[in-house]
Amino acid sequence: MSNIPDNKPVIGFTSGDINGIGMELIIKTLSDTRLLEFCTPVIFANNKLINFYRKSLPDINFSFSAAKDSTKINHKQVNVYNCWEEDISVTPGQLNETGGKYAVLSLSVATEALKAGKIDGLVTAPIHKMNVQSTEFNFTGHTPFLKSTFQAKDVVMLMVAENMRIALLTEHVPVKDVAQYITKENIITKLQLLNQSLKKDFGINKPKIAVLALNPHAGDEGLIGKEEIEIIKPAIKEAKQKDVFCFGPYSADAFFARGSHEKFDAVLALYHDQGLIPFKSLSVGEGINYTAGLSVVRTSPDNGTAFDIAGKGIADEASFREAIFGCVDIINMRKEIGTQRANPLRKLSASVLRNAVDEKIALDEN
Repeated sequence: MSNIPDNKPVIGFTSGDINGIGMELIIKTLSDTRLLEFCTPVIFANNKLINFYRKSLPDINFSFSAAKDSTKINHKQVNVYNCWEEDISVTPGQLNETGGKYAVLSLSVATEALKAGKIDGLVTAPIHKMNVQSTEFNFTGHTPFLKSTFQAKDVVMLMVAENMRIALLTEHVPVKDVAQYITKENIITKLQLLNQSLKKDFGINKPKIAVLALNPHAGDEGLIGKEEIEIIKPAIKEAKQKDVFCFGPYSADAFFARGSHEKFDAVLALYHDQGLIPFKSLSVGEGINYTAGLSVVRTSPDNGTAFDIAGKGIADEASFREAIFGCVDIINMRKEIGTQRANPLRKLSASVLRNAVDEKIALDEN
């Protein structure tokens, strides 16, 4: 956005379920004013909602500026764009209709701002898939909603951490239905999208991608299943012919147990838990979710609404902080590649901040 000082990106934040941990994560993370050196935050929520959660965090010094117009924001402060004016009942830890209604309202207003170019990227706080359902919002989560809103032909849910990237072929699909989505066409499409994103969003010139098997022991040459022989191997072969540097299929259990994921730039898992269990186990709470394949940049923490600890002031903001770093990094990377200024010695502002924050946390703990 040309009117932004020093090309500092404007990052939007959705409230998530107002009864979950989303607002606590936002307040804790954005209370570190060093973030303002690298991005301008705009929270799409309501002043009273933020003040409600701010009271439960007495040790956090958090200030903000109310923005009545999303085009007129204060680049030296955290901004709050009021998506609603009415008083609402906030009940931390409770799954109810109010929590879902205002989560969707926040997301809808923020997405419109993203579509209009008023913000440069979006970090979404957690929603609960049950209470957001309505005739206006008939999606299983953020990813399909954003795919529809930005009319993307297809997208990839990509989990990102410092030591791994895991993409999902299928997302929120019942295990009994997974096999019907394991088609050669789907695998090739996801591999191509993943390959493009690794180049455009992460600056990897020739990404190396691993593909996991569906069946135990990669099917044992057809003894435990034929998907590997009939579908997955042919898909990998054809993807290679389309300039995707991919390998597999690998048996999922041995693959992560042996640390093989560290030899690849990304891994394509075939269903949700196949990818998310090792990711959450090995990313040590600092992984993020990135929607690859969109024309815009959206990230989120890898945790849920966590109703059991909502309002108690004990939620860990590490993943949310990483989601901001990731969003800024990808925006900057796209700008560099778009202007053909990619430099292997580039200084990523978010990465510099990440190191500074890590050092501060280490000092505080000691």
